[in-house]
Amino acid sequence: MLKATLKSLLARKLRLTLSTLAVVLSVMFVSGSLVLTDTLGRTFDNLFANIYTYTDVQVSAKAAVQQQGGGGSDPSTPFPASTVDRVAAMPGVAKATGGVFLNGATPIGKNGKVVVNQTGQQFGGSWNGEDDLVHLYQGRAPSADNEIVINNGLAVTAKIKLGDSMDVITRDQHRATYTVVGLMRYAGGRDSMAGESAVFFTTAKAQESMLGAAGQFNAIDVKAAPGVSDEQLRDTVKAGLGDQFVVQTGKELSEESSKGIKDILRYFNYVLLGFGAVALLVGVFLILNTFSIIVAQRTQELALLRAMGAARGQILRSVLLEAVIIGVIGSLLGFLVGLGLGAGGARLFVGLADGAQVASLGFPISAIVASFVIGIGVTIVAALMPALKAARIAPIAAMRESATPDRPLTRLTVSGAIITALSAGALIWGLTGAGGGTLALVFGGVLGVLIGVALLTPIISRPLVAALGAAVSWSVPGKLGRRNSSRNPRRTAITAGAVMIGIAIVTAISTIFTSLSTALGDTIDKDLAADVVVLGMQTNEIPPVLTDEQLQRIERLPDARTVAAFTLDMVDVDGERQYAASYLDPAAAGTVLKIKADEGRVDRLDAGEFMVDRKTADARKLKLGSTVEMTFTKGQRKTMTLVGITAPSNVAAGFVVDYADAKAGFAFPQAWQAFISVRDGASVAAVKDAVNTVVEDNPQVQAYTKDEYISNNQQGFDFALVIVQVLLFIALAISVLGVINTLLLSVIERTRELGLLRAVGLRRAQTWQMVTTESIVITVFGTVLGLAVGAALGAAIVTALKDVLGFGAVTLPWGLMVVYCIASIVVGGIAGLIPSIRAVRLNVLGAIAYE
Repeated sequence: MLKATLKSLLARKLRLTLSTLAVVLSVMFVSGSLVLTDTLGRTFDNLFANIYTYTDVQVSAKAAVQQQGGGGSDPSTPFPASTVDRVAAMPGVAKATGGVFLNGATPIGKNGKVVVNQTGQQFGGSWNGEDDLVHLYQGRAPSADNEIVINNGLAVTAKIKLGDSMDVITRDQHRATYTVVGLMRYAGGRDSMAGESAVFFTTAKAQESMLGAAGQFNAIDVKAAPGVSDEQLRDTVKAGLGDQFVVQTGKELSEESSKGIKDILRYFNYVLLGFGAVALLVGVFLILNTFSIIVAQRTQELALLRAMGAARGQILRSVLLEAVIIGVIGSLLGFLVGLGLGAGGARLFVGLADGAQVASLGFPISAIVASFVIGIGVTIVAALMPALKAARIAPIAAMRESATPDRPLTRLTVSGAIITALSAGALIWGLTGAGGGTLALVFGGVLGVLIGVALLTPIISRPLVAALGAAVSWSVPGKLGRRNSSRNPRRTAITAGAVMIGIAIVTAISTIFTSLSTALGDTIDKDLAADVVVLGMQTNEIPPVLTDEQLQRIERLPDARTVAAFTLDMVDVDGERQYAASYLDPAAAGTVLKIKADEGRVDRLDAGEFMVDRKTADARKLKLGSTVEMTFTKGQRKTMTLVGITAPSNVAAGFVVDYADAKAGFAFPQAWQAFISVRDGASVAAVKDAVNTVVEDNPQVQAYTKDEYISNNQQGFDFALVIVQVLLFIALAISVLGVINTLLLSVIERTRELGLLRAVGLRRAQTWQMVTTESIVITVFGTVLGLAVGAALGAAIVTALKDVLGFGAVTLPWGLMVVYCIASIVVGGIAGLIPSIRAVRLNVLGAIAYE
């Protein structure tokens, strides 16, 4: 039996290749994502280890308000130079060097635009001389306030040479021109550590420009005396300085920095695994269909083996052995392809950050185990039903034709109807909120409906395929192709099911993102009365803001009727991190942002007062007169009193404090954004141009019309939709294999029939048209069913999330759905190529005598 199985497998190389390719596609995305995140994780571990190799202990100020993912330090908070002297006098300290180093120096290129990088790191600091990490490559150290040293990576990107001038925007959004007197490199001759830019001033200029405080620092580099470990030094300094400072060893800084990157990579990995999950789901249908084909093609062969004495168990093991062989080969190839994809993706990802070095290629155990468990497991599970069917073949079947009729669809239809009904009930129950665990019911119902519809596909295929085929039944080959596509509803359903699952998932996701994008645009359009919006593109940790002088010039524009500006910062409210806004003029903000009072006073705030929107007030159980303890970034802690509750709004929501409190407590109290309403009859475009003239010194800040502002806010959803289209491409690529397999089997089963048709006058072109029509009908059937199911499920999810998202309006992606339908016709035509070629090349006499 073993020899017979292996010979049968090798005798049908095309079938072996297609089924193995299905496993490869199913496995490679999973292994590739795991290899990619493993490689990137080790890359950033090495990167930050290199950065802090020469750091024994570092001291920084403790953040009054903990930032998301931060380690408790606040680099924007300075401390006096006397702190450096205190540290230097502590036992075990060989040297303590105060420095300024902050992600917030924006370099301007010769073209007047910001020199951006992929890392979001634009450092500005004090030049403290050369050390083990930093070396002057060319030139000298800065000695005057208008001189700087830059890293060679920035010089190459900005095309700056020694002696050239460069503009830099610093903390207070002041743009100044400096002379580049030195170029530096890092240890190992690297131009940058990870593609960042670094600008070094004199110590006094760095204190003024980066910290806004003369004679102060934001970091202390501490070197241990001989015989003192980094941990001992850390404990000594921590005990001497108290709780107002964060003291960390170089190893701790490396781990903390790496952890932040790995948290991002974890979510990136989830996205990649999502692609793998869709590939697996679609691949199951393909593998199931492939082994159904194997059993159908080997009916006489297996029956002869039964007639010669092979037991049912031997037949079962024979088919499962084929599955294991295909699973092992496919898993190995899938892992190797995924290994290449992961390594290539890591190089591409890190290549965006010039200077970083990709870690050596690794073989993560998780990727190896996942590849073989998934590949072999999925193949065996998908082959189990065809294997059981093969074991039931009677010896008498050896005297029959190669194809065997399928069993009735009654049991399958009843099962699908029950699962669909129960899942739809759970979905409706969850949408109405009648039971607990609403979201669990909705998502469970969505999954159940997908499974139920997949089981009902055979019974649905007959009328729907007949209806779709009517559009191509204008010729004899078209009619034959339509009838052939409905001849074996079970196999047609499995093939179309692979297409349906992929299209349904993509359509559901597209519906969600389209609804989000449309709702966001409608919300801004409804709640915002501004004609022009001024905001900046943030390229580092310091936000681009409007200076007071710029804001005053905008307010004096003759066609600007109302100008409202606000600033934003993270605060601590009763022990919970929360963003708080502050309007420079609450009355103007109320007009432009359509802020309406629900309770209390919202057009004016005094120091120590705040207002919130109704949704926030209800969530936190706040009423007029309620007080909260609010801690600001600069360390002030105040008892704040609620004086106003605004009507629900998606534009002006959350905590709002008085501008006097913001100026005293916010890290960057200048205006982050400004909203301008234009006088009646005035040109919006002219006002926009006038505002851009006011802010032309800062290329980070720009004015936009309301429509442009809405479009900018929707770009994230547009990008997500592009990713969804990639997901669709993966699903369709696997589905094409399923259609090819099905049609190849159809051609083999109908060999004698095709010969007879050719004998009575069916030409080669007509044969091609017949097979291609069958392919297109099956693919379009799966697409139409997927669109209907996906749109319904996407609408259900949007409705279920209305409380989380703030709206429940559903917008279907009609344009994309039409594109999917057109794409299905193209995909169907492509999938029909190989089976059509086989059908056209049949020898007429040989085909007639086939059976």
